Amino acid sequence: MRHGKTDTARVAILMCTKNGAGFLGEQLKSIADQTHENWILVVSDDGSTDKTKEILERFADTQQQEIVLTNGPGRGACANFLSLATDPGIDADYFAFSDQDDIWHQDKLRRALTWLGSSNDTPALYCGRTELMSIDGQSYGLSPLFTRPPAFRNALVQNLAGGNTMVFNRATKRIVEVAGTSEVVLHDWWLYQLVSAAGGAVYYDPQPSIKYRQHSNNLIGSNLGWRARNVRIRMMLSGRFRDWNETNITALQRLPDDLIIQSNRKVVKLFAKARSASLLKRLCYLKQAGVYRQTLLGNLGLLAATVMRRI
Repeated sequence: MRHGKTDTARVAILMCTKNGAGFLGEQLKSIADQTHENWILVVSDDGSTDKTKEILERFADTQQQEIVLTNGPGRGACANFLSLATDPGIDADYFAFSDQDDIWHQDKLRRALTWLGSSNDTPALYCGRTELMSIDGQSYGLSPLFTRPPAFRNALVQNLAGGNTMVFNRATKRIVEVAGTSEVVLHDWWLYQLVSAAGGAVYYDPQPSIKYRQHSNNLIGSNLGWRARNVRIRMMLSGRFRDWNETNITALQRLPDDLIIQSNRKVVKLFAKARSASLLKRLCYLKQAGVYRQTLLGNLGLLAATVMRRI
């Protein structure tokens, strides 16, 4: 990889906040401590009623870098992040999503840019594993190590990594802007789908670059251990997975022809057929689509969901 190309690159950090005063200071410090220093921070606050805005304002007073505070759309985290990602007024060479309560490793941005620097004008998305920490900041493990290759056939049925690990280039941002703020399930899953659908490059870094704080309402999101994975399988079989697929397929089918390569558009059509045909045809279409999840348990759940009309 070529370090020189990205040493001076400008990174726009896209942070969304809502009542994050309890942990925001630690996250902001980890951003200030980045070894890559050419960044701006754009924060979209979704109606905080605590001291979140005061903390951000004090932080802005201590930094040489540009800090921009805006008001979010007030429709939840997904819509808030997409409001930043689709904003043509935010200009930079690269863009990084940021949650309000994580802690970044000092080399997070530099490592991401090292890989992204070779992408040129191709849509490219960097993401990866996370170091898990408890609400009081104690590390207790890593998120699962996924080993199957990132691809649209995976993105259609699974989100590979959290948005808090994602860094992307201008070509990706242009795709997101054209796609607009479609009704989708998760902003990070949508980016994975968009970049891979367009034939872009996705890199899943096996080495964590952030500490991901686990709360009671996001423990399932860590996907750590059999209990969390079993919960995901139950969610798949309960019908929620089917609802998510309906939302994402609708959004993908609305994309302009030049945003999704023909082979991937065919995958979408086959997967859509696998959701409604007779049992044997469902299984046939699923195989032809070639979609897959990252683990054996996940793929068994996918097969069971297909049989039960839950995809």
